[in-house]
Amino acid sequence: MSICMIRKIVDFQKLTDDVLQMLVQRYPDGYDDDDIISFRNANNELIQAVEVRSEDTIFLVKIGMKLEKAMEDYADQSDDLVDNTDTDIEVDLSTLEADEDTDE
Repeated sequence: MSICMIRKIVDFQKLTDDVLQMLVQRYPDGYDDDDIISFRNANNELIQAVEVRSEDTIFLVKIGMKLEKAMEDYADQSDDLVDNTDTDIEVDLSTLEADEDTDE
């Protein structure tokens, strides 16, 4: 029994966060020439894309400099969120106490 997968060609501007996350997970260090799929569209234009799969969909994401930048930015944002969870914040309480004294 074969599973029929939905196939979608996705342009950079129309990437969802889910597809971008799949791209970053599949290609954490970027993609190589071996990962690129080349084909011609209905207008006979050469398209280059990389593939990611969800449970029911195969996404061919068109590649270019903008895609690489988006993947890097997404990875950096994810790293920043993880790094910021353990940040200690120092508060100088003496300034708060001085302000309370002047209100009396």
